[in-house]
Amino acid sequence: MRFSHFMVAGIMLISIHTAQADPRNVALLASACAVCHGTNGHSQGGTPSLAGLNKNYFIQQMLAFKHGQRDGTVMTQHAAGYTEEEIRLLAQYFSEQK
Repeated sequence: MRFSHFMVAGIMLISIHTAQADPRNVALLASACAVCHGTNGHSQGGTPSLAGLNKNYFIQQMLAFKHGQRDGTVMTQHAAGYTEEEIRLLAQYFSEQK
């Protein structure tokens, strides 16, 4: 009985640790967007800026690309490579960029 309590506690600790987003990992994910959307989402060219974008809008658009509901040149491939959790983390990251 005591062993099972330790197992449950260990699993909970692991779950809590993995659920917390490491800001460095999110920044690394976001750096892949910089080629087209600019550093930290500040576009300097013809592509849309991601900095300051509404989180829900970002998520909606990325999921539309991911599931083939929105046409895009390279975005369908990029979005397909992200998990829904990573998309949510990116949405949070870019919404905080000013």
